[in-house]
Order: sequence, then C-alpha cells, then structure tokens
Amino acid sequence: MLQTIFHGRRAFQIENGEIRVTVLAEGGHIAEILDKSTGVNPLWLPPWPSIENSEWSAEKYPIYGNDSESSLLAGIMGHNLCLDIFGPPSPEEERAGIVAHGEAGVIPYDFEASPDGLRCRCVLQGSQLSFERVITLEGRRARIEETVENLAPLDRPVGWTQHVTLGPPFLERGRTRFLANATRSRAIGETADFDWPFYGDRDLQVYPDALSSSGYTAHLMDPASAASFFLAWSPTHKVLIGYVWKREDFPWLGIWEENHSRTHTPWLGRTMTRGMEFGVSPFPEPRRKMIERGSMYNTPGYRWIPARSKVTAGYFATVGPAETMPEALV
Repeated sequence: MLQTIFHGRRAFQIENGEIRVTVLAEGGHIAEILDKSTGVNPLWLPPWPSIENSEWSAEKYPIYGNDSESSLLAGIMGHNLCLDIFGPPSPEEERAGIVAHGEAGVIPYDFEASPDGLRCRCVLQGSQLSFERVITLEGRRARIEETVENLAPLDRPVGWTQHVTLGPPFLERGRTRFLANATRSRAIGETADFDWPFYGDRDLQVYPDALSSSGYTAHLMDPASAASFFLAWSPTHKVLIGYVWKREDFPWLGIWEENHSRTHTPWLGRTMTRGMEFGVSPFPEPRRKMIERGSMYNTPGYRWIPARSKVTAGYFATVGPAETMPEALV
C-alpha cells in the first residue's frame, strides 16, 4: 500500500504487474482502476478541479454550487459509494447536514494494509452505520468485500449502491459498448416498462453519438442468474472493464448518462459520463420515496439491516486489453 497524491487529492494505491487501484482518503472513492499495459483508467475523472471534501464551503468554493450535491461534487471521482441513501436527502435531512447519496461519499476514511491489498473504514455518524471495504488484487481482478454495521438499536432500511462512473478517454460518443445481464427496465419518471437493452429508438448497448443527451434507466438483473454483471468496452483503446456481483446483494443496475447537457456549475456543459450503478435500489430518490415505493417487479427496493448487526456484500472489478467485445455486441 502506497500513500500518494492523485489529481491533487490524498490517496492510497495498491498495484501488481497488471493493474493499479487508487482510493481517495476522503470520500473513499475508487478513483482509478488502471490497466497498466495500455495506461487506460476507464473511471471518470471530472473536468473541474478536485478538492478534499473537508475543505468545501459554498462561500469559499462557489464553483461547486450550493446545494446537497455540492460537497460531493467537490471531491467525487470514479466509483462512489452511496450509503445510506441513494439519491437526494429530504429538505429536513439537508438542513441537518446530510448530502446527496449519503455521508459515505464525503467523510474521511482510515486506511491500513491488508494481505495483498488494503482495508478502509469509516463511521457514518448521522446514519449510525460503520462501513469497511477490503480490496484485494488477484491478477487483473480487484476483489472487493464490504461490510455495513448498524450501530443503532433499531432495525432500519438503507440504500446501498455502487455508483461506478465511466468517463473519457475510455468513454466515447457512438463507440463505447456495454453488456449486462439485465431484464425488465424502466426510465426514471415514467411508468411504461421496456426490456433491456432497447429503450424506444435507443440501444443502451452503445453510448449515444448525440452532442448532448441525458437520462437514467433502472434495470432488474436477471433473476435466473446468481451472478450479475456489466461490461464496457472501448473499441479505440481495446480495453474492457467489468464488474461482477451477487444478484442477491445488489438486484438493480441503474444507468445514468450525462453527455454535455447540464449547464449549471460545476458541469458547465463539458461533462461526458456513464454511470453503471448497481445496488439495492432501482432509482436515486429520497429516503421516504424509497420506502413508500417498497419494491418494483416484486423485488425489494432497499436493504434491511437489523439492529446491532452486520451485513456483507462482495463483488469484483476487472480491467484489461481486449480486441473485441463479447460476440453478442460485435
């Protein structure tokens, strides 16, 4: 484990001969999963300057705006953990200091070396949760295990989503391709369903070639498969990234797209991303709406964590050179 500076941020790195993984000290974002043979990191690095979340204030850094997202956007990179909400806080929660996607994305983490990897921990004071992530490298694969402990004497529902966001140069209009074992799907704010991957005249397997686009669609992972996955492939760089997880842990995949459509600060019409966000909830929404929704397609939309109890989920990410995407998309 190496302590370093990554794009101006304090960070910790682990690497082997094939990949390098970088995790930010504040926010715990997995900012880099680098394929060392090509030098490509498929994860999103925002076009605006990144600062430590603890430094942010609306008065000092108006570039990031002044709302529940601002402190998160000031320091976000790559793969962001959303816990214990996935989406915005309620007005009352925001006044009490809760930020978009929960505290996990903005607070400091403690780091230590673990066998063949690293361990990071934090305590979400407002949410009364503790969180631990262990990352272990196995060739081109990063194995990740997460444990969430409910510190409160009450059972509680939580949102828990891996907000994996891809960006340039890996992400390109009309070229980058995607594959997932998703099934029934719905766009945010709509009631009509569709089947992955065709949404109207859109093929979600290919990043759009439009100069501007945006959207969010929720996808139920295949109930017939114990393992869920998504893959993304760059035909320009010949690099493939994929995540694999247990469907029982994270039954939903959200696909978020921001392609030069947001013109307010800090976006300013200059950002191209695709979020491949797997978790326990279909949509990013306030806690009350998450609970009132309850489920979709007979599948729960949040995770219960009993009082004084722990739950664990594991998944892995892999990155490496690939001449083609799997045959289904060529």
